[in-house]
Amino acid sequence: MPIQSKYSNEEFEALMQDIFVAIEKNKATRDLSIMALGNVLATVFTNQVNPNDRDVMVEQFCKILKKSTQTTKT
Repeated sequence: MPIQSKYSNEEFEALMQDIFVAIEKNKATRDLSIMALGNVLATVFTNQVNPNDRDVMVEQFCKILKKSTQTTKT
């Protein structure tokens, strides 16, 4: 069963577009983009996630990121 998001596709796509526009506007390299996004994520986890839940949430996020970036071996 697919996971149901509490956010609409429109909300998600609008935010993603704004993020991509900011990266492109600043002509950010891959490394700079990853550094900036990493700092944003660290700030979100630090400021918006209960310290008691943080480690588990970071682990889950990392697993999902790794899975979403793996290539299929044939």
